[in-house]
Amino acid sequence: MMKWLHNLLKGASLTTALFIFQACYGVPQPALVEFGWAPMSFSLVSDRTGEPLEGIRVKGKAIQDDVEYVELGVTDADGRCQVGIPYERNELGPYLRFEDPSGQVAPKDTMLADLREREIVIRLNPQGQ
Repeated sequence: MMKWLHNLLKGASLTTALFIFQACYGVPQPALVEFGWAPMSFSLVSDRTGEPLEGIRVKGKAIQDDVEYVELGVTDADGRCQVGIPYERNELGPYLRFEDPSGQVAPKDTMLADLREREIVIRLNPQGQ
């Protein structure tokens, strides 16, 4: 009887310790490799009107040096775009470039520091501002 009670208390203690660990540190996240692609969703809107911008080309790269930008996607009618963002561990970035083929919106370069999935709204200026 004592051995059974001892095993029950030991199991309850281990379960409690694991619960506290998860409550403090959260669910383990997959480890990032040295280089890869992280999912990112965002919307592009006009800085002047707040209206969504359709057809904006989204390009990206992991490092700022002499690496060329890679085309990642194009915004839809709601100005939304979901892409895989290139990243390189221990480097700043990723770097994104937004280009309007019609030339009505000025190109914009930006850097994203947070790769967690969440809603991001990026404002672009009309050409000439």
